[in-house]
Amino acid sequence: MKRLIVDVRPGEYTVTRLAPDAPVPSGLLDLADALVSVTRTPDEMSIIAPSSFELAGDNAETGWRLLTVRGPLEFTLTGIMAALAGELAAAGVSLFALSTYDTDHLLVKHTDLGRAVLALRAAGHELVVAPEV
Repeated sequence: MKRLIVDVRPGEYTVTRLAPDAPVPSGLLDLADALVSVTRTPDEMSIIAPSSFELAGDNAETGWRLLTVRGPLEFTLTGIMAALAGELAAAGVSLFALSTYDTDHLLVKHTDLGRAVLALRAAGHELVVAPEV
């Protein structure tokens, strides 16, 4: 696996589950300076958004930190997510993964961020930690 540059983004994120027929919350897609993901399946709508964006929902997991692989990544590259997930698993860090057209993103619990950074650095990746705002 080649050496990756992984940016640790500032702020905390929340993963929320809504009903599959729920409307996309107003203003959510206006958040231009943060990762926002809306995924709808026949069983649910999952939303990843900064914790500062208040969502009405009983099923929410708070306290996630975002790690973004610096891209864009070619679609022909293989094993990036598997390698990162394996390195984090070996360190006992669980993750929530998602990919976009340009790159891969990992969410790890805030309490595991230090171990995640150490594990990925030990595997030879460069971690760039953004200052908190």
